Amino acid sequence: MLKSIHKNISGIWSLIVGLRVTGQNFFRPQITVHYPRQEADNIQDYRGHVELVSSEQDPKSPKCIACGACARICPSGCIHIQFEKIALQTGEKGTETKEETKPQKARSKKIITKFNLDFNYCSLCGLCVQNCPVNSLRFSDNIYLAGHSPQEFRFDLLQRLRNQSFPSPGKED
Repeated sequence: MLKSIHKNISGIWSLIVGLRVTGQNFFRPQITVHYPRQEADNIQDYRGHVELVSSEQDPKSPKCIACGACARICPSGCIHIQFEKIALQTGEKGTETKEETKPQKARSKKIITKFNLDFNYCSLCGLCVQNCPVNSLRFSDNIYLAGHSPQEFRFDLLQRLRNQSFPSPGKED
């Protein structure tokens, strides 16, 4: 009997606390943007899906050095990269040694071939952007991303970078 009275009192107390919180928030001004009737004015704070940053020399190639730090640190496991190693030509600047007796190691460079992002699993934590050693990742500002199926949120970011329209050098409007 005492147990049921205690349950009823705690239930009534929970109801009173909940009604108090509801009453306080009922009379506060709304902070929700009613899209499409209203537009948000804080777009600069928006964090969309991750995208690759292009290199300064070639706007259609990424700045990424294929180190894999982003894929390793991603808690959701939504980043998958593939790369190829290509041998660098000997005789480039900085590859000659002063001592001719040392054997030269064959130098190679990683070239990224695929950079896939499964946005269905991304938690937008930003660890990949923060931990990129060459700042080759950033958040997209695409606020109108929508789709009908999960396949529409699996991105090949390398292909998206190459498909972006860049102005042709030397042409003026």
